[in-house]
Amino acid sequence: MESTRKNIFVFGADEFNLSLIRSLDTANRYHLHTLFDYSEIRAGDEFPVKELYEGALQQLSNFEGSVDGIVGYWDFPICTLLPLLRKPYHLASPSLESVLRCEHKYWSRVEQRRVIPDYIPDFCAVDPFADDYRTQLTLDYPFWIKPIKSASSYLGFKIRNDAELDHAIEKIRAGISRWGNPFNYVLDFARLPEDVARVNGNWCLAEKIISTGRQCTLEGYVYGGEVTVYGIVDSIREGKHRSSFFRYQYPSSIPRRVQEQMISVTDRFLSHIGFDNGPFNIEFYWNSHSDRIWLLEVNTRISKSHCPLFQKVDGQANHKVMVELALGERPHFPHREGKHRLAAKFMWRMYENAIVRKVPTTKALAEIQQRFPDADIELHVEPGVKLSSLKDQDSYSYEIAVVFLGANSQKELLRKYREIQESMEIELEPMT
Repeated sequence: MESTRKNIFVFGADEFNLSLIRSLDTANRYHLHTLFDYSEIRAGDEFPVKELYEGALQQLSNFEGSVDGIVGYWDFPICTLLPLLRKPYHLASPSLESVLRCEHKYWSRVEQRRVIPDYIPDFCAVDPFADDYRTQLTLDYPFWIKPIKSASSYLGFKIRNDAELDHAIEKIRAGISRWGNPFNYVLDFARLPEDVARVNGNWCLAEKIISTGRQCTLEGYVYGGEVTVYGIVDSIREGKHRSSFFRYQYPSSIPRRVQEQMISVTDRFLSHIGFDNGPFNIEFYWNSHSDRIWLLEVNTRISKSHCPLFQKVDGQANHKVMVELALGERPHFPHREGKHRLAAKFMWRMYENAIVRKVPTTKALAEIQQRFPDADIELHVEPGVKLSSLKDQDSYSYEIAVVFLGANSQKELLRKYREIQESMEIELEPMT
């Protein structure tokens, strides 16, 4: 068995996700190798994408064994660099262009308009650095504006009037290059249509608001041209602008007939752009009053946020899908073989800036974990930190911790979360 193990390189590895891969029932088939640590990916004011790409190629070239698969579960720049890293080794992978037709928010909407126009909002591209940026808008208030490339709603704003637009543009101009410049580096490897090429990573997408209704995410993959969805996760928001996620909960409670319609729309779009041999997650809204669905965005990776949920409900983290696809295999994923009927990822958020004064010690955190053995807790702050200094937050909140939980009822799930929050005794001092 030892000599037949496949060498899997994990691009942007972190210990939490590595532990989930090691827990797979097929883990004895793989040797896992770190291809840059996650902390190196997020270093600096901009993502060091050129150094990551060239450094990863060098590490792979220096490896004395076979390179059998390269995987990643983080957003940019991981998912966009994977096709480039796999190509020299002739590994199974979606093409770079098909990935960019999802990850470039404007290009994705352009392609969606060609095949599923009834499921997307009106939109337009905006150059935030143009003196006349307001004249580029073809939409009336209210609308959302966000960078062509970002994640976790970073620099995304709900715009209801001229003052809010001016404020958003000021913030976007100051921060967009963190994602925009590195994304432009990747775009230079691809052939872009003329109408898309002018809209680079330092541009924005404005689109009509579609956030009325229930939001969910389809987790799936394409293998040999066949689209498969193996799970649907509900996304529950909170906060003043209803723009911040409170929890992701699995499995979805959206009616099956609506889920089937979403799967059909997904199939039509991914087939149109030629996306194949890769995982995806795709976000939708469903308005129960009008019985209409809207496509929000497509991501060309598994959602790392959902992996523990699948493990708790289905018995395996969906890293299994990612790894098997990377090896050129059709995934075999279990269904409802886990310990719990439902699971959730809770995002513990604050909505005002503050200084962190107290967090649980390592010992206290271990005691909480012992009290709640089915919980996974990630603390994102430490004493002395200003919440406003946290990187890559959404525009309306600060995420101070994440809690993954399994339960057998909704009531039990919410009760466990409240008890964990109380047990952690985090203290914050508001900033005046």
